[in-house]
Amino acid sequence: MSFENLGLMAELLRAIDSQGYTTPTPIQRQAVPVILEGRDVLAGAQTGTGKTAAFTLPMLQLLSR
Repeated sequence: MSFENLGLMAELLRAIDSQGYTTPTPIQRQAVPVILEGRDVLAGAQTGTGKTAAFTLPMLQLLSR
């Protein structure tokens, strides 16, 4: 799976790509689509697994509308 499959807008995908990220982590794969649907998420994962991006990326997209 790639970030393109998560439903993120092109601007965010370009930013992700420019930072060298190609594959979302498990927490990102699970959380991003749910947050984009406007649903609440409660998740836990180890440090360094991409939790911050898992909620920040969809929130940036929602706020940009």
